[in-house]
Amino acid sequence: MKQTKLWITFALLMICGALSVEAQVMKSADLEKYAKERYGDKWLDAAKNLAEGLALDKNQSLTYQQVIEAPGKTRQQLYVALNYWATATFKDKQAITLNDKEAGCIIISSTLPDIVEHTGTLNKYSVSITPVIRLDIKDGKIRVTYTVQNYDILADISGGWLSLADPDEKTYGDSKRKKDDKTNARLYDEQWEIAKHYPFVEKDAQKRTCAKALVMTHAYSNAIIDKVEEAVKNGIVGNDDDDW
Repeated sequence: MKQTKLWITFALLMICGALSVEAQVMKSADLEKYAKERYGDKWLDAAKNLAEGLALDKNQSLTYQQVIEAPGKTRQQLYVALNYWATATFKDKQAITLNDKEAGCIIISSTLPDIVEHTGTLNKYSVSITPVIRLDIKDGKIRVTYTVQNYDILADISGGWLSLADPDEKTYGDSKRKKDDKTNARLYDEQWEIAKHYPFVEKDAQKRTCAKALVMTHAYSNAIIDKVEEAVKNGIVGNDDDDW
């Protein structure tokens, strides 16, 4: 009977842990809610306001950096906690591009798809980002560096309001389903350099799309840093300490 209770307890802990780990992942819909709560839903104004406090780095990338203090925790403890967080958070097996325990460095590159969808006059755009997240680890502290240089664009030339495509063949909101279909001539990939678009460039044909993209990119940097800090200070399942 005692053994049965232990197995039940273990199963419940595993379920709760799995739910907590899954909750670490922020999807695009959750990110938009997060962004609106902090910056409002007037994307043009929000992007312009944010740009006043932002500076592009020497590579013309949008880079955020923050040092998180973790008093009393060794580099090894922090490395284990962050390695656990990264593995649990980013499901793509290729996302962790560097995991060097000796150097105290973890680098992650993972795409967040469809942070913006905008239907224009002729085209429909779906915007994704692939931030590079670098975690440098020392005794008692870590440094988080988050960098994005480009917006990854899926353009649908049949999706605009005044598209010349046959109305019966327009896809409108169907780009997500068809984005991996390389045979579809109506879809094509682009990369928009952040430095060459609004709000860093005032006159921009994709102004509305890029305004929201900047706010969402900025919000995601905050979310990532918050989650790293939470993982370092409290673990990711709430029971992953040394007292067991």
